[in-house]
Amino acid sequence: MNRVEKWLEERIPIEPETLRKPLKEELPVHMKNWLFCLGGTPLMLFCILAVTGILLTFYYVPYPGQAYHSVANITYKVRMGWLIRGIHRGASQLMIIAVLLHMIRVFVTRAYRKPRELNWIWGVALFLTTLTFAFTGYSLVYDQLSYWATTIGTNMIADVPVVGEPMLYLLRGGPNVNANTLTRFYDFHIGVMPTIIVLLIGAHLLMVRLHGVAKLEGDPRKETYAFFPDHVLRETIIGLLILIGLINFVIYFPPTVGTPATPDVTPSHIRPEWYFFPTYRWLQMTSLTVGIGGTNLFVIGMFLWPFIDARLEKIAPNKNLGIIIGTGFFLLTLVFLVWESFVG
Repeated sequence: MNRVEKWLEERIPIEPETLRKPLKEELPVHMKNWLFCLGGTPLMLFCILAVTGILLTFYYVPYPGQAYHSVANITYKVRMGWLIRGIHRGASQLMIIAVLLHMIRVFVTRAYRKPRELNWIWGVALFLTTLTFAFTGYSLVYDQLSYWATTIGTNMIADVPVVGEPMLYLLRGGPNVNANTLTRFYDFHIGVMPTIIVLLIGAHLLMVRLHGVAKLEGDPRKETYAFFPDHVLRETIIGLLILIGLINFVIYFPPTVGTPATPDVTPSHIRPEWYFFPTYRWLQMTSLTVGIGGTNLFVIGMFLWPFIDARLEKIAPNKNLGIIIGTGFFLLTLVFLVWESFVG
């Protein structure tokens, strides 16, 4: 090992202590709680997505005439293809849940406050990118439901002020869903979205390194514990449990494919995937203009929340207005999700 270390030191002239320092970081003792280990979960799920996604690209053909049949081939004929596809699909949905739960934890503990506002913004951007990542992946199946869900989802983009029409043409490659749309979604899914996610995770980790882990408000404990191996071991255990859970879920509920996409036949009832249920229910309750406008305001509010919360604190100190308002919006979103689940 000494010879290997010496060989590496000569060719990579970086002080070993520089590399060891991040591993020696001391974390607040409250991070031992499993709820505070959610931060590394999206990263582990993204790694699972990357590995399974690369394997799927060996067999997937991103052209309208062959996309559906290639997915069916992966699901029913390629050895272990159903397992890889199932893990990939499950990991994408779990990543959405993991990022959301992490954001909820940050919100409840108010870890977004000065000077960590930028980290919250990166987190919101990561959540929205993850949703887009899942949406583009779902569209690649190219069965009847995914095709029409793509059509409806992209139709809504056109109503976004100023940038709606250009974004619609960029995604579709024209005014309507056409042969170019699938290849563009494929490019976004395997190239653009992963790149953005890597950059956002990198920015997020950089800010954590610069500011350190936020201390828990009201926690008098001064004890700390080591990032490595203690915290790394906890994160590893969570990652293994997630992988075991995913494999078991896919074994009992293997993936399937619907009927091939038929652009000339509109299904009687189309719904997006569950993670868009709140937005879909909101749009069902309002006009398209009000629905899109309200959704845009909600997203803007998420990005600006640290500054909104700081303003609310000045208006009414120690009244927890931010927690009350934020919890209200979260519960409303949850109600919309459950509502759409039952009425759809």
